[in-house]
Amino acid sequence: MYDVGVPRLWTETIEAHRAAVTDAVLDTAAALAAKRGPASVTMTQVAEQAGIGRATLYKYFPDVESILIAWHQRNIARHLAELAESAGKPGTPGQRVQAVLEAFAARIASRPSHTGELAALVHRGAHMAAAQRQLSGFLAGLLAEAAAAGEVRDDVAPDELAAYCLHALTAASTLPTEDAIRRLVDLTMAALRPPV
Repeated sequence: MYDVGVPRLWTETIEAHRAAVTDAVLDTAAALAAKRGPASVTMTQVAEQAGIGRATLYKYFPDVESILIAWHQRNIARHLAELAESAGKPGTPGQRVQAVLEAFAARIASRPSHTGELAALVHRGAHMAAAQRQLSGFLAGLLAEAAAAGEVRDDVAPDELAAYCLHALTAASTLPTEDAIRRLVDLTMAALRPPV
């Protein structure tokens, strides 16, 4: 009857609906897990709180653990996108490194802490190892560019410098003020400068 495929608007509408349902499920499960602990959250609770049927929920996810891991993966993807945006701003390679380190430290300082069972669940597995490799590789690439420009030391391999930066800046989660976080970034940048 129709000589064309499904209209593009329909496809976009379906994709937008699926994305909205997925976001609602992820946010709901994370909120419930933070409040009650992941072991206490059921698929029925997630479906009810997200405003969808249980059968629909099972079309998206097989269990609560997979929902929470998907939630964490989404957060990691957003974080990496923010860092890439910071790196894309105009400036010298050294300025771009500093912008990324500032964004990383700010994100570490502002992230809601998920400790205990939730942290144990989402901070394990292949998705975390892959995210760490991606983050480290991204930063090492920026550091290599800055080293080639003479703005960052070249006597230490970029991947080692990246590991140093990431570990040093995790201390931002314990710092009380933005000024303290800025000092931490400045100290990290000072360690990256070429030796005189």
